[in-house]
Amino acid sequence: MDDLITQATSEDERRKGPTIAVLPVGSFEQHGAHLPLTTDTAIACMIAKRVADDNGLFLLPPITVSCSHEHAGMAGTVSISAPTLYAVVNDIWRSLKASGVPGLLIVNGHGGNYVLSNVAQEANVDGPRVALFPVSEDRARARQDAGLESSSPGDMHGGEFEVSLLLHGAPHLVRDGIEQDDHSAPSRPHLLTLGMAGYTTNGIIGQPSLATAAKGKALLDSLSQSARAHLAVLAGDHPAP
Repeated sequence: MDDLITQATSEDERRKGPTIAVLPVGSFEQHGAHLPLTTDTAIACMIAKRVADDNGLFLLPPITVSCSHEHAGMAGTVSISAPTLYAVVNDIWRSLKASGVPGLLIVNGHGGNYVLSNVAQEANVDGPRVALFPVSEDRARARQDAGLESSSPGDMHGGEFEVSLLLHGAPHLVRDGIEQDDHSAPSRPHLLTLGMAGYTTNGIIGQPSLATAAKGKALLDSLSQSARAHLAVLAGDHPAP
Protein backbone atom coordinates (compact mmCIF):
# COMPACT_ATOMS: atom_id res chain seq x y z
CA MET A 1 0.00 0.00 0.00
CA ASP A 2 3.03 2.30 -0.03
CA ASP A 3 1.97 3.81 -3.34
CA LEU A 4 -1.41 4.77 -1.84
CA ILE A 5 0.07 6.71 1.09
CA THR A 6 1.46 10.20 0.65
CA GLN A 7 5.20 10.55 0.09
CA ALA A 8 5.10 14.38 0.08
CA THR A 9 7.62 16.52 1.95
CA SER A 10 6.97 19.69 3.92
CA GLU A 11 8.44 21.69 1.04
CA ASP A 12 6.08 19.99 -1.43
CA GLU A 13 3.09 21.12 0.60
CA ARG A 14 4.50 24.62 1.20
CA ARG A 15 4.85 25.20 -2.55
CA LYS A 16 1.40 23.82 -3.25
CA GLY A 17 -0.27 25.89 -0.53
CA PRO A 18 -3.51 23.88 -0.31
CA THR A 19 -6.49 25.10 1.72
CA ILE A 20 -8.23 21.72 1.78
CA ALA A 21 -6.85 18.43 3.12
CA VAL A 22 -8.06 14.92 2.30
CA LEU A 23 -8.21 12.34 5.09
CA PRO A 24 -8.78 8.67 4.23
CA VAL A 25 -10.49 6.70 6.99
CA GLY A 26 -10.46 2.94 6.65
CA SER A 27 -10.82 0.03 9.04
CA PHE A 28 -9.09 -3.15 10.16
CA GLU A 29 -11.78 -5.79 9.82
CA GLN A 30 -12.54 -9.13 8.27
CA HIS A 31 -13.38 -9.23 4.58
CA GLY A 32 -13.69 -12.98 4.15
CA ALA A 33 -10.96 -15.42 3.19
CA HIS A 34 -9.64 -13.70 0.07
CA LEU A 35 -9.52 -9.98 0.88
CA PRO A 36 -7.18 -8.32 3.41
CA LEU A 37 -8.16 -6.87 6.75
CA THR A 38 -7.01 -3.52 5.31
CA THR A 39 -9.53 -3.58 2.44
CA ASP A 40 -11.44 -0.47 3.54
CA THR A 41 -8.22 1.41 4.23
CA ALA A 42 -6.83 0.57 0.78
CA ILE A 43 -10.04 1.74 -0.89
CA ALA A 44 -10.21 4.96 1.13
CA CYS A 45 -6.56 5.68 0.28
CA MET A 46 -7.18 4.98 -3.40
CA ILE A 47 -10.09 7.41 -3.58
CA ALA A 48 -8.39 10.04 -1.43
CA LYS A 49 -5.18 9.97 -3.47
CA ARG A 50 -7.08 10.31 -6.75
CA VAL A 51 -9.12 13.26 -5.43
CA ALA A 52 -6.05 14.95 -3.96
CA ASP A 53 -4.00 14.45 -7.13
CA ASP A 54 -6.80 15.69 -9.39
CA ASN A 55 -7.34 18.87 -7.34
CA GLY A 56 -3.94 19.72 -5.86
CA LEU A 57 -4.99 19.03 -2.26
CA PHE A 58 -3.11 18.08 0.91
CA LEU A 59 -3.25 14.27 1.18
CA LEU A 60 -3.06 12.95 4.73
CA PRO A 61 -2.06 9.44 5.82
CA PRO A 62 -4.98 7.12 6.64
CA ILE A 63 -6.70 6.28 9.87
CA THR A 64 -6.43 2.50 9.73
CA VAL A 65 -8.50 1.31 12.71
CA SER A 66 -12.06 2.53 13.24
CA CYS A 67 -15.54 1.40 14.34
CA SER A 68 -15.93 -2.21 13.17
CA HIS A 69 -17.93 -3.52 16.09
CA GLU A 70 -20.45 -5.27 13.83
CA HIS A 71 -17.58 -7.60 12.84
CA ALA A 72 -16.65 -8.43 16.44
CA GLY A 73 -15.80 -12.07 16.95
CA MET A 74 -14.68 -12.56 13.34
CA ALA A 75 -10.95 -13.25 13.16
CA GLY A 76 -8.64 -10.29 12.72
CA THR A 77 -11.11 -7.49 13.39
CA VAL A 78 -9.91 -4.66 15.65
CA SER A 79 -12.00 -1.62 16.61
CA ILE A 80 -11.79 1.66 18.48
CA SER A 81 -14.79 3.35 20.08
CA ALA A 82 -16.90 5.96 18.30
CA PRO A 83 -15.80 8.69 20.78
CA THR A 84 -12.16 7.84 20.08
CA LEU A 85 -12.62 8.08 16.31
CA TYR A 86 -14.52 11.34 16.76
CA ALA A 87 -11.73 12.76 18.90
CA VAL A 88 -8.95 11.73 16.50
CA VAL A 89 -10.64 13.20 13.41
CA ASN A 90 -11.66 16.35 15.27
CA ASP A 91 -8.10 16.82 16.56
CA ILE A 92 -6.72 16.38 13.04
CA TRP A 93 -9.10 19.03 11.73
CA ARG A 94 -8.17 21.47 14.49
CA SER A 95 -4.47 20.91 13.78
CA LEU A 96 -5.07 21.57 10.09
CA LYS A 97 -6.88 24.83 10.86
CA ALA A 98 -4.00 25.96 13.06
CA SER A 99 -1.57 25.35 10.20
CA GLY A 100 -3.62 27.29 7.65
CA VAL A 101 -5.61 24.48 6.04
CA PRO A 102 -9.22 25.13 7.15
CA GLY A 103 -11.01 22.66 4.86
CA LEU A 104 -11.17 18.89 5.30
CA LEU A 105 -12.62 16.22 3.02
CA ILE A 106 -13.05 12.96 4.95
CA VAL A 107 -12.99 9.97 2.61
CA ASN A 108 -14.73 7.19 4.52
CA GLY A 109 -14.08 3.63 3.40
CA HIS A 110 -16.15 1.87 6.08
CA GLY A 111 -19.92 2.10 6.39
CA GLY A 112 -19.88 1.49 10.15
CA ASN A 113 -18.16 4.79 10.89
CA TYR A 114 -21.46 6.53 11.61
CA VAL A 115 -19.84 8.99 14.01
CA LEU A 116 -18.06 10.74 11.12
CA SER A 117 -21.41 12.29 10.20
CA ASN A 118 -21.47 13.94 13.63
CA VAL A 119 -17.94 15.24 13.15
CA ALA A 120 -19.00 16.96 9.92
CA GLN A 121 -22.29 18.29 11.28
CA GLU A 122 -20.70 19.86 14.33
CA ALA A 123 -17.70 21.29 12.46
CA ASN A 124 -19.99 23.09 10.02
CA VAL A 125 -22.18 24.98 12.48
CA ASP A 126 -20.40 28.25 11.65
CA GLY A 127 -19.89 27.55 7.94
CA PRO A 128 -18.71 24.78 5.62
CA ARG A 129 -15.38 23.40 6.80
CA VAL A 130 -15.66 19.59 6.74
CA ALA A 131 -17.25 17.31 4.14
CA LEU A 132 -17.86 13.57 4.36
CA PHE A 133 -17.32 11.69 1.10
CA PRO A 134 -18.67 9.72 -0.65
CA VAL A 135 -22.31 10.10 0.35
CA SER A 136 -25.03 7.76 -0.87
CA GLU A 137 -25.73 9.88 -3.96
CA ASP A 138 -22.06 9.73 -4.97
CA ARG A 139 -21.95 5.97 -4.60
CA ALA A 140 -25.20 5.53 -6.54
CA ARG A 141 -23.87 7.69 -9.38
CA ALA A 142 -20.60 5.75 -9.43
CA ARG A 143 -22.43 2.42 -9.53
CA GLN A 144 -24.48 3.63 -12.48
CA ASP A 145 -21.48 5.09 -14.30
CA ALA A 146 -19.53 1.86 -13.86
CA GLY A 147 -22.40 -0.37 -14.92
CA LEU A 148 -22.41 -2.47 -11.77
CA GLU A 149 -24.74 -5.44 -12.00
CA SER A 150 -25.47 -6.01 -8.32
CA SER A 151 -27.99 -4.00 -6.32
CA SER A 152 -26.82 -1.40 -3.85
CA PRO A 153 -28.56 -3.06 -0.85
CA GLY A 154 -27.08 -6.43 -1.73
CA ASP A 155 -23.56 -5.14 -2.37
CA MET A 156 -22.70 -4.36 1.23
CA HIS A 157 -19.34 -5.90 2.14
CA GLY A 158 -16.60 -7.40 -0.02
CA GLY A 159 -18.79 -7.44 -3.11
CA GLU A 160 -18.73 -6.04 -6.63
CA PHE A 161 -18.06 -2.42 -5.63
CA GLU A 162 -15.13 -2.99 -3.29
CA VAL A 163 -13.48 -5.80 -5.22
CA SER A 164 -13.70 -3.88 -8.51
CA LEU A 165 -11.86 -0.94 -6.94
CA LEU A 166 -9.17 -3.26 -5.59
CA LEU A 167 -8.78 -5.08 -8.92
CA HIS A 168 -8.16 -1.71 -10.55
CA GLY A 169 -5.98 0.02 -7.96
CA ALA A 170 -4.40 -2.75 -5.88
CA PRO A 171 -4.95 -6.12 -7.61
CA HIS A 172 -2.22 -7.79 -5.55
CA LEU A 173 -4.52 -7.53 -2.52
CA VAL A 174 -7.17 -9.79 -4.05
CA ARG A 175 -6.39 -13.48 -3.55
CA ASP A 176 -7.36 -16.28 -5.89
CA GLY A 177 -10.76 -17.75 -5.04
CA ILE A 178 -12.63 -14.50 -4.39
CA GLU A 179 -15.09 -15.31 -7.18
CA GLN A 180 -16.39 -18.20 -5.08
CA ASP A 181 -17.36 -16.00 -2.13
CA ASP A 182 -20.73 -14.65 -3.32
CA HIS A 183 -23.26 -14.45 -0.49
CA SER A 184 -26.71 -12.88 -0.56
CA ALA A 185 -28.27 -11.05 2.39
CA PRO A 186 -29.88 -7.90 0.95
CA SER A 187 -32.19 -7.44 3.95
CA ARG A 188 -30.41 -6.87 7.27
CA PRO A 189 -32.96 -5.32 9.66
CA HIS A 190 -31.12 -6.42 12.81
CA LEU A 191 -27.53 -5.73 11.72
CA LEU A 192 -26.81 -3.40 14.63
CA THR A 193 -28.07 -6.04 17.07
CA LEU A 194 -26.80 -9.27 15.53
CA GLY A 195 -23.74 -7.96 13.70
CA MET A 196 -22.38 -9.39 10.47
CA ALA A 197 -22.33 -12.90 11.91
CA GLY A 198 -26.13 -12.81 11.90
CA TYR A 199 -26.20 -12.50 8.11
CA THR A 200 -23.09 -14.17 6.70
CA THR A 201 -20.93 -17.15 7.50
CA ASN A 202 -18.10 -16.35 5.09
CA GLY A 203 -17.79 -12.64 5.96
CA ILE A 204 -19.04 -11.41 2.58
CA ILE A 205 -22.37 -9.83 1.66
CA GLY A 206 -22.35 -9.24 -2.08
CA GLN A 207 -21.17 -10.70 -5.37
CA PRO A 208 -17.41 -10.37 -5.78
CA SER A 209 -17.67 -12.69 -8.78
CA LEU A 210 -19.08 -9.74 -10.76
CA ALA A 211 -16.08 -7.48 -10.06
CA THR A 212 -13.69 -6.35 -12.80
CA ALA A 213 -10.78 -3.93 -12.99
CA ALA A 214 -12.60 -1.98 -15.71
CA LYS A 215 -15.54 -1.39 -13.38
CA GLY A 216 -13.10 -0.30 -10.68
CA LYS A 217 -11.56 2.30 -12.97
CA ALA A 218 -15.00 3.63 -13.89
CA LEU A 219 -15.96 3.79 -10.22
CA LEU A 220 -12.84 5.76 -9.36
CA ASP A 221 -13.32 8.14 -12.29
CA SER A 222 -16.90 8.81 -11.24
CA LEU A 223 -16.04 9.33 -7.58
CA SER A 224 -13.30 11.78 -8.47
CA GLN A 225 -15.78 13.75 -10.54
CA SER A 226 -18.39 13.72 -7.76
CA ALA A 227 -15.88 14.95 -5.21
CA ARG A 228 -15.60 18.28 -7.02
CA ALA A 229 -19.04 19.38 -5.83
CA HIS A 230 -18.06 18.74 -2.20
CA LEU A 231 -14.79 20.62 -2.68
CA ALA A 232 -16.67 23.55 -4.18
CA VAL A 233 -18.85 23.78 -1.08
CA LEU A 234 -15.77 23.74 1.15
CA ALA A 235 -14.20 26.46 -1.00
CA GLY A 236 -17.28 28.65 -0.58
CA ASP A 237 -18.42 28.28 -4.19
CA HIS A 238 -21.78 26.72 -3.39
CA PRO A 239 -24.68 29.01 -4.43
CA ALA A 240 -27.07 30.18 -1.73
CA PRO A 241 -30.41 28.30 -1.61
